[in-house]
Amino acid sequence: MWENLHKFGLSLEYCNLSTMLWNVGFLLRPLTLNVDSRHKDRIPISSYVFTITIASCYFYVYLFNMLWFVFIKCRETGDLITAMLVLSLGISSEIGPCKLFSMLFYKETIRTIVEGFLICDAQTLKGDRFSRNLLKTLRDVKKRVLIFWVVIIGNGLFYIIKPIVLPGRHLTEDLLIIYGLEPMYETPNYQIAFFMMCCGTTCCCYLPANIGAFLIILVGYTEATMLALSEELLNLWPDAQSYYTNNHEEIETTVEGAMVTPNDADANRIMNRYIKQSLENIVKIHTKNIALIQQVEHVFRGAIAVEFVLVICAIISELLGGLENTYLEMPLTFMIVGMDCLIGQKMMDACDTFESAVYDCKWENFNVANMKTVFMMLQNSQKTMVLSAGGMATLSFSCLMSVLQSTYSAYTTLRSTM
Repeated sequence: MWENLHKFGLSLEYCNLSTMLWNVGFLLRPLTLNVDSRHKDRIPISSYVFTITIASCYFYVYLFNMLWFVFIKCRETGDLITAMLVLSLGISSEIGPCKLFSMLFYKETIRTIVEGFLICDAQTLKGDRFSRNLLKTLRDVKKRVLIFWVVIIGNGLFYIIKPIVLPGRHLTEDLLIIYGLEPMYETPNYQIAFFMMCCGTTCCCYLPANIGAFLIILVGYTEATMLALSEELLNLWPDAQSYYTNNHEEIETTVEGAMVTPNDADANRIMNRYIKQSLENIVKIHTKNIALIQQVEHVFRGAIAVEFVLVICAIISELLGGLENTYLEMPLTFMIVGMDCLIGQKMMDACDTFESAVYDCKWENFNVANMKTVFMMLQNSQKTMVLSAGGMATLSFSCLMSVLQSTYSAYTTLRSTM
């Protein structure tokens, strides 16, 4: 049991792709999502009950009830600040369900993608330099996953625990009135409202935390692969020289039983044969990762586009509602959009590193055939792998700053009118 807890994040030792995907696959099963075919057992009935319960409470409290409260109830009272606060809660809570719908729609494609990543990882040699460099970056990827998961889940736990520890009767959001449960603080309305809000909060946080962790792992593995391949390219010529020195420096011939030292032509032929095999392996891994990340981008691009629209609207509503009222919502909103842009930027940086390594791999020492292979790799490496929001915006730090700038501009405009 303790070893299984270590694998779930208490130790960075278990940072290989297979373990991390198994962990996130286990956490996604309560949402009736089986993304990893290694989980052979059927999804239990309790998972369907859990998903239906939290989804029903979410849609009633944070969607239907939010629309009723903002556009009908608050128009009667004229309380614009409370309307903005509840509107921000409803909008920011829709990020997780949007990604869940996308994954349910592409569930067969996602299983194929996961199998492709696992096959690609299984073909790497364990214990060599490539594997060590891969695990080195994957440790950082697991740190991102843990930080992201803890912040999102911790935010939800704080929302649920806060009304429990405060004296008197409180809800996760005291200003929100649930349709059909007035007066809110009388028994049994209070108990029903508290249960529904807790289930809705669980849906709002559990979904983006685990789906986001899944995306971070897939993109992070591609980043780690590109950086490990870059190291292989930079060491390609020295490795070829070491291979020749250790294995072919002297070749025993049958001519008079003498030991003959090969000439430069023989040495170049032997080293270029080694380089050819290495380049073929690098091209194979690079091409496979390009195909896999394109599939990942295809599955999530629509959900990420909707997410960015929701995030912009949520931040504007949170600012209009007052930071003193929405300080618990801001970490969730910024963490989701910030992490998406971070992993997109990290992957682009890894692709740039790979491109530089292709050019710096001492290709001028290769024969013509290997030079042509390097030239082809250089052309392919210039097509940077990216994640996008609906194909309209590339996820990067520049994209994040554009979102924040446009959000603040919209906020200042609306604030002046209010």
